[in-house]
Amino acid sequence: MSRKLVTGLLLSWLLIAITAPSLMLAQEARQPDPSGAATGTAADVPAATAGAPTLEEVAAQVGKNKVGANMMWVLLTGFIVMFMQAGFAMVETGFTRAKNVAHTMAMNFMIYPLGMLGFYICGFALMFGGFGALGTLGGYDGLNSEFTISLFGKDFGLFGTTGFFLAGHYDVAVFALFLFQMVFMDTTATIPTGSMAERWKYSSFMIYAVLVGGVIYPIYGNWVWGYGWLAMLGKNFGLGHGHVDFAGSSVVHMTGGVLALVGAIMIGPRIGKYNKNGSPNAILGHNIPMAIIGTFILAFGWFGFNPGSTLAGTDLRIAVVAVNTMLASMTGAITATIWMWKVRGNKPDPSMMCNGLLAGLVAITAPCAFVTSQAACLIGIIAGVLVVEAVLFIDAKLRVDDPVGAVAVHGVNGLWGCLALGLFADGSYGDGWNGVAGPVTGLFYGDASQFYAQLIGVTANIVYVSIIGYLAFKVAGLLGGGLRVPEADEVMGLDIPEMGVPGYISAQQQENS
Repeated sequence: MSRKLVTGLLLSWLLIAITAPSLMLAQEARQPDPSGAATGTAADVPAATAGAPTLEEVAAQVGKNKVGANMMWVLLTGFIVMFMQAGFAMVETGFTRAKNVAHTMAMNFMIYPLGMLGFYICGFALMFGGFGALGTLGGYDGLNSEFTISLFGKDFGLFGTTGFFLAGHYDVAVFALFLFQMVFMDTTATIPTGSMAERWKYSSFMIYAVLVGGVIYPIYGNWVWGYGWLAMLGKNFGLGHGHVDFAGSSVVHMTGGVLALVGAIMIGPRIGKYNKNGSPNAILGHNIPMAIIGTFILAFGWFGFNPGSTLAGTDLRIAVVAVNTMLASMTGAITATIWMWKVRGNKPDPSMMCNGLLAGLVAITAPCAFVTSQAACLIGIIAGVLVVEAVLFIDAKLRVDDPVGAVAVHGVNGLWGCLALGLFADGSYGDGWNGVAGPVTGLFYGDASQFYAQLIGVTANIVYVSIIGYLAFKVAGLLGGGLRVPEADEVMGLDIPEMGVPGYISAQQQENS
């Protein structure tokens, strides 16, 4: 027997040995499940007569395809939003000093797992435990337990009571919703790391990170997105469609902005920020290119943030949402640049360019699905002016030290975005939103009640987040050994005292190591 023939036989036997188990498994997979339970495979599709499917079979397959497209859309946009964390890390680190690089980056890194831990333990349950049927993702209706109180003969939903640790809800729709909403929470959680940068003690930060994901963010989120009392202002009191926030101007950004303001006030300004007469000194960031790249990453992430909030890739309004998002960012960036250059200064400040673009994005986040492209441009223009004026006012008049302008970008423009929806919603979208018949319509298109609902929603945010934020920072300070680092550590820079390693290592340091 020739060597080639032996080799051929051996290869054939090897091929059979490798493929036979796979072929057997594939054959078994084609057989119906004797228990009748769904397997999550093609076997779940009812068998059809070859070449002649019934109408019911066609309808079932179309429904599965639609749910599958929606599921893929939610997951993909969630992945995009997760990448925004890299953008936040670069923006905040670029706008702070080189001696605090490792510390600032480490806060932006750990807010992700720590916030997720809190959201997994109880945040998701508090926020979405009373959500009801997940219609776009297959109709799962196990999240149906909301804690309510009765006032004025109406039920006021306050928080959900099922879904802790995701227990009892082992369903693909719930898991997809968890992933998407978790990365939204992460955006809120990281905003105060900018306003409190360069002096926040890492141990107390870590405690805050769990609290924001577990309690602070989810409660207000339930009121707006979990069919809590703010969402029901329309059904209960005839105020438009209740407080409407398509993708998070109030739920995500304003919550983070108010927390950033409370935290910055409580922790106090950086050493050297203010003179004895109260006048501010500019403390420049160390890396403008890093901040600009981070801003572009955030702008890209917003294409997951806003269009993904349809929770349905089959909702073709995503095109309007995406274009409005782009336009508001454009006008926000241009307006902030020109306003700072020609009205409030004499140079086109790159940091204001970045914050102007982000301000436009924050402002359009609530109304992006409900307004025309012209309104989106106007919303961005106003956001660009607001962010410059708010930064200057907070810095010079309130004497609150916010190294990255987080309060102005997210807090002020989150508020503006919600009010803008109440003004500019044109009645072309949103029929049935929050259980109210008819599209969402703002003041300028004939429904003043929607604007009132928006006012109530932002007022509730300021009151609730200010109180719970104060308590959370107090608890974090007590358990973490203080909210602020010692003065000597702040002067030296937090990288070595807090993190044990410098963010940047010089050639001399490398030689000496």
